Amino acid sequence: MDPSSLSGVYRITPVPGDSFDVYCHMESKGGPWTVIQNRESNEVDFFRNWDQYKNGFGNLLGNFWLGNEHIFSLTRTPCLLRIQLESLNGTFGYADYSKFQISDEGGNYKLSVTGFSGNISDSFKKSDGQLFSTLDRNNDIFVSYHCAEKRHGAWWYKKCTHSNLNGMYEHYPTELFSMYWKDFFGDDFHDPMKTSKMMLKKP
Repeated sequence: MDPSSLSGVYRITPVPGDSFDVYCHMESKGGPWTVIQNRESNEVDFFRNWDQYKNGFGNLLGNFWLGNEHIFSLTRTPCLLRIQLESLNGTFGYADYSKFQISDEGGNYKLSVTGFSGNISDSFKKSDGQLFSTLDRNNDIFVSYHCAEKRHGAWWYKKCTHSNLNGMYEHYPTELFSMYWKDFFGDDFHDPMKTSKMMLKKP
């Protein structure tokens, strides 16, 4: 795609026979980027089931999850991942990963993410090697605790997670329910976020 193009919705075919619409973000450094998740308000509920996360939901011009099937299609070969975050007080941060890939549904969309750089904490590393979990499908390794249900989200939970970008947008008294990034301020808290954007590109 021509980097001089405007940001917006485009139809792509990452592998033959698999075409779908994506939001292409041109303004961020190193773009164009394909956005796989965007959150900027509470207009879309992200506490959803396996099939909804598999197929995607929301509005590509607003809040959305692209869908695990589409993300798998995009990452059949490893991609670069950029996560852009804004805290509740308006502080911006980013985390880049040189390798991001997920498996197919048969492998429960197992995550591989390595090669961190950025100006915030590496709070995605705990999810490396983990399976995707939703409120109706528990794939974490916590024997007595359902992380997706208890953390009100869907993610690559382990026991449970240091990042929860599909958690609740509303900011409840316990930050563990929120859309958070642990140690965003280097303070050993699960810091709630105001916005998040996850974006991919080929190396």
